[in-house]
Amino acid sequence: MHDKVSGGALAGLRVIDLTQMLAGPYCTMMLADQGATVIKIEPIEGDPTRTFGPFPADDTTRHFGGYFQSTNRNKQSIAIDLKSEDGKALFRRLAREADVVVENFRAGVMDRLGIGYETLAAENPKLVYAAVRGFGDPRTGASPYVDRPAFDVVAQAMGGAMGITGPDAVTPMKIGPGVGDIFPAALSAFGIMAALHHANATGVGQFVDVAMYDGIVSMCERIIYQQSYTGKSPVPEGNQHPILCPFGTFPAKDGQVTIGCPRDSFWRELSAIIGQPELATDPRYATNHERLLHTAEVIGMVEAWTKPRTKAEISLALDGRVPFGPVNTAADIYADPHIAARNMLVEVEHPGSAKPVTIASTPIRLTVTPGGVHHRAPLTGENTDEVLGGLGLDADEIAALKARKIVA
Repeated sequence: MHDKVSGGALAGLRVIDLTQMLAGPYCTMMLADQGATVIKIEPIEGDPTRTFGPFPADDTTRHFGGYFQSTNRNKQSIAIDLKSEDGKALFRRLAREADVVVENFRAGVMDRLGIGYETLAAENPKLVYAAVRGFGDPRTGASPYVDRPAFDVVAQAMGGAMGITGPDAVTPMKIGPGVGDIFPAALSAFGIMAALHHANATGVGQFVDVAMYDGIVSMCERIIYQQSYTGKSPVPEGNQHPILCPFGTFPAKDGQVTIGCPRDSFWRELSAIIGQPELATDPRYATNHERLLHTAEVIGMVEAWTKPRTKAEISLALDGRVPFGPVNTAADIYADPHIAARNMLVEVEHPGSAKPVTIASTPIRLTVTPGGVHHRAPLTGENTDEVLGGLGLDADEIAALKARKIVA
């Protein structure tokens, strides 16, 4: 065993974070969770998402709600008026000493402010500059939709996720979590690390561009090859699978469970467990190909076994033999011993509340530098003095900038 390094694998990496909403902050959160110093630059009045709830019942200060707390943990905050010349000058000074800049404004906003990638790279050639937007940046491919704003539901709809999600072929549905933001965010974090690897080897940075639309198309890779191989566009198919059978959700006495048999060996196990071992050799059901031709019958047989049993009883029967999982609520997740063993829920302070709150931890675990949540989300401008002091400004200079509302 190695000694664990508390600083995290990305300790020493300096990230300037201009992002708001979910996609950009989730990307920089991933870097912060692994030890990067992430300096969040907010408007003077603070990031608008600070006003999004929910809020603890006893929180009368409302510095931020759960939305902001979850994805802005481990970050520092400085508020700068980027429309002022002095504010832009401060930002350029920060970018000169940074490894990474991340933003998710509409394409061209930073360029119009005079602080776009080329301007910053001229002063810091090793800089990795990442953008996460709905339809990408013209630098890597000019989309006809480049000027459209986009949010999670737009990316889910256009990228194909909604088109294969839903109870039947004519009822597309949004996926619950914000995958239209979160998956492109994770891709952007990966792109940043790839670009940093190149920059460290060559001294040359680059522009990293992830379009949310593109990210969801890549997530839905199955529909792309299905269209090519079959000539048909896939549609929602409820909670079963178009290629594997049985593979989906099934009713239980106290909720629902998922069961999957991606291999025929799992079907043999399941047949024996449900008391019908002959199904494993019946030519109608012995192979996945044949089971797909008799999907309704197969699902009916599995449902007949699951329906009168509780989730716990099904778990006991299938555990370790057939891929299985209960359909969990948040309350179920809180009570699951796996979650406790993996430390996936962490408590953090919530300013203005007497009680800590719980947020999801990082799922990325490293044995030497484990990463994780070590600090709540920052107050607006909580680290302004520290950050500007690091640039060499003294207390009087910082006070003067605050008086002129250049910083907060």
